[in-house]
Amino acid sequence: MSDLSNNMIFGAALATGLVIAGLEVVTPMVFEKAPPAKPGYIIAVAADTGGGGADVDTPPDWGTVLKTADVSAGQAKTTACLACHSFDASGANGSIGPGLYGVEGRKPGSHAGFAYSAGMVAEGGKIPAWDYQHLYEFLKSPQSYVDGTKMTYAGIKSPQDRINVIAYLHTLGSNLPIPAPNPKAAAPAAGAAAATPAGATDPKAATGAAPAKTAETAPAKAG
Repeated sequence: MSDLSNNMIFGAALATGLVIAGLEVVTPMVFEKAPPAKPGYIIAVAADTGGGGADVDTPPDWGTVLKTADVSAGQAKTTACLACHSFDASGANGSIGPGLYGVEGRKPGSHAGFAYSAGMVAEGGKIPAWDYQHLYEFLKSPQSYVDGTKMTYAGIKSPQDRINVIAYLHTLGSNLPIPAPNPKAAAPAAGAAAATPAGATDPKAATGAAPAKTAETAPAKAG
């Protein structure tokens, strides 16, 4: 091969190398974008403290809410319960759960003929009867309220839906009287400090509200 051919080949290789090197330098300069001085949007994320204390219901004033509750809506909400419970006056137990006719005012775990869980039976030793407030808390999350309950239903999260259901249950042979209206019995709004009168050991004791369920007295399946 002649010297001329070798020089041409070498020159072509050198030119190619120079082009590649130039692209590596020029390309970033062409496409480089300076970051904006200020982000287009900011998403604020609240810190997870792990306390879970925000999901706290204000205890209703039962003397007021039961008189204005939507009984028909409460009955409609119990349609899903018919798979396990009966609501008729016979008091017959359902396929999986106890009969719920007359459940308000009845001792937990006491309906004849139904094999309750140990947790529900124990609940009957803690509270004398299913009153409005205990039902309200139980219906929100049965399994959280009574450890070991057979009731696998996830619960009714809406406070008004629970009030409507309780108002409907009240029409089914309940022997539990509706208390006189007492709006001051409701717990203070979130963030408000509730003063405890002298001699009172429970803030709700001074207002007349039903005692809140504690972790050690959590309930189970209604009935």
